[in-house]
Amino acid sequence: MKLHNITKILALTFSLLGVAFVLIILSENYFGIDLVLYTAYIVLTSIITSVLYFGVKSVISDKTSLIRTLKSVGSFLGLFIICYVLSTGNETPMRDGKILSANGSKLIGAALFMFYSLILIASSSMLFFAFKNRKK
Repeated sequence: MKLHNITKILALTFSLLGVAFVLIILSENYFGIDLVLYTAYIVLTSIITSVLYFGVKSVISDKTSLIRTLKSVGSFLGLFIICYVLSTGNETPMRDGKILSANGSKLIGAALFMFYSLILIASSSMLFFAFKNRKK
C-alpha cells in the first residue's frame, strides 16, 4: 500500500509540474518547453524502469513463466539467426555521400526477412486456428 501512495503522490507532482510548465510556455517564455521535455523524460524513464523491474520480477518468481519466456526469446533469436544467414549484404553508397557497410546492409536485410517471416507465421497461425475453431 505504501508504494501505491508514493506513486499517487509522484503522479500528482508531475501533473502539477506539467501544468505549471505549460502556463510558463503560454506566457511566451519558451524556456518552459525545455522544462516540459525534461519532465517527460523523467516520467518516461520511471515508467520504463518500473515496467522492466516488475516484469523481470514476475518472470523470475514463477518457474513455468521463466521457462516459457526463455523458449520465446530463444525461438525469436533462432529466427533472427536464420534470417541473418539467409540475407546478403553489399556495400552501398548512400545519398549523403557515406557508405553503408556490408554488415549494416546484411542486418537490414535480416530485419526485413524477419519482419516478413513474422508476418507469415502470424497470418498462418490465425488462419489455422480460424479453420480449426470454426463452427460446423
